[in-house]
Amino acid sequence: MTQYSHLPFSQVSVEQLQQRLSSGDSIQLIDVREPQEVEIASIDGFVNLPLSDFAAWGNQIHTYFDSNVETLVLCHHGIRSAQMCQWLTEQGFTNVKNITGGIAAYSTRVDSSIPQY
Repeated sequence: MTQYSHLPFSQVSVEQLQQRLSSGDSIQLIDVREPQEVEIASIDGFVNLPLSDFAAWGNQIHTYFDSNVETLVLCHHGIRSAQMCQWLTEQGFTNVKNITGGIAAYSTRVDSSIPQY
């Protein structure tokens, strides 16, 4: 059992993220970092929904994303994305996954061309 076994969503490693990105499967990608963070380092395909702007997009999440499609959530280290995953499951999303270690781990273990900050 992982330390997150009590949570209503699962974790994926950055290596698993890389596999999912190259698979061509239908997945939804959400980055909850701030716009200035995304300017420094980003991964193609992610939609930026900053947690600080929750009031602007929170009520419209079901118009942006399909609650039945696999949804992977990214942040800097995995804390904010876990908060988002929790909230998404409360909104009826059925297949939500937190990217463990966030973009920092992705930069270290998968793609060193992505800057650290």
